Amino acid sequence: MPKFRGVLGRKELLDSIAQNGQASGRSEQSSSSDGPRLRKQRQTEETSPTAEKPTDMAKSYTLEQLDAVKRIKQCKDYYEILGVGKDASEDDLKRAYRKLALKFHPDKNHAPGATEAFKAIGNAYAVLSNTEKRQQYDQFGEEKAHSPKPGHSHGHFEADISPEDLFNMFFGGGFPSSNVHVYSNGRMRYPYNQRAERRDQQGDGGLALFVQLMPILILIIVSALSQMMVSSPPYSLSIRPSAGHTQKRLTGTLKVPYYVGERFSEEYTGANLKNVERSVEDDYISNLRNNCWKEKQQKEGLLYRARYFGDSELYQRAQKMGTPSCTRLSEVQVLLHG
Repeated sequence: MPKFRGVLGRKELLDSIAQNGQASGRSEQSSSSDGPRLRKQRQTEETSPTAEKPTDMAKSYTLEQLDAVKRIKQCKDYYEILGVGKDASEDDLKRAYRKLALKFHPDKNHAPGATEAFKAIGNAYAVLSNTEKRQQYDQFGEEKAHSPKPGHSHGHFEADISPEDLFNMFFGGGFPSSNVHVYSNGRMRYPYNQRAERRDQQGDGGLALFVQLMPILILIIVSALSQMMVSSPPYSLSIRPSAGHTQKRLTGTLKVPYYVGERFSEEYTGANLKNVERSVEDDYISNLRNNCWKEKQQKEGLLYRARYFGDSELYQRAQKMGTPSCTRLSEVQVLLHG
């Protein structure tokens, strides 16, 4: 009996080993058959987060740039936007604008809201650099600045020039190494994928803009009608065949050339002639002042841009740039005041 039990014990042990081997084989076979499916699932899990991640096409920006944009948006008036006091001189405004315009230009600052901040800076300078608009803003701006949206509450004091044109006038053209905006003929052009969005934004605000401009349009129409009822001036500073001003004359004091009609000599003599020539010289001096300001702005803008970017060739070119209107204005002032 003991021997028989030993034989049975060995047989049971062999059967157990065989069963375990078959189970193990089935497990390995199942694992092997499931292997491709599991590997595919793991690959999907590994690649799916990457597929869900958006392509990083946006321009990078610093935390300092973002904080600067937020500061501009929180400003309550134009003086605070430019960082100057209410007694700031014209030179103070120019220095502040040059510094901020380069800092917030959309081609240099890619932080969210940088474009709006750049426009706010341009509007602030354009209004405060205009003596008449600045006086009106100082009188009424503070009341209109207390609105629910700081930084966007100066709509009643819009600039006469766009922020892009103002920047071009200061710095003599488009922003260097631009790859987002393209300047052409003094106007900012946008890439194709931004034009549709820009048109949509302009369309949404078109009606509101029209309502805001309605009083101005009425004034322009009334002014045009009143001018139609008044006789046109008897002279032009340049030849105008359509108005009949083809005869050239010179004023008595400054020798300013102007053009009149054929019957001018018969209709204007004595005191009337002096009044006309005084008006001619006033218009001439006014034009010289405007052109002189533009020439100085362009020259100073190029010099500042050359220093900022270390462009020695541009600096030499800016140094040689002349200001003929300013030179002529100085000569006229000497003639008038001695």
